[in-house]
Amino acid sequence: MAPLVAIIDDDVGIRKALRTLMRSASYRVETFASVEAFAASVEAPDCIITDVSMRGMSVFELAGFVRSQGWCVPIIMISALPDDDLVQRAVGAGARSLLRKPIESNALISLVEESISSCTPSPQPPVQL
Repeated sequence: MAPLVAIIDDDVGIRKALRTLMRSASYRVETFASVEAFAASVEAPDCIITDVSMRGMSVFELAGFVRSQGWCVPIIMISALPDDDLVQRAVGAGARSLLRKPIESNALISLVEESISSCTPSPQPPVQL
């Protein structure tokens, strides 16, 4: 079965574009409008791509949630306005990378492939928040 990529972004256009891109690279894809919606899902993904700036639960809380589940799931964060402080916070929270929008398609696909091969997630369902 193809690896599962979870895409979390409150912008429906970005979710659709990333879903199309990841499917073109033969990944299974689930999309979520918020971290809370992701946390309510029942399947651990093989990789997470998430926007940094969203309402509700932050991506830094998302990283903590993933760790609390015992999952080895790489998180790729994206932002329109990354700065040095944000990069340090993202890496400190456990992000594999922080990419600047607009994202170069081939670079993202390569990063997802590399990230997925770097760890194997545990098959545990998430807890409800």
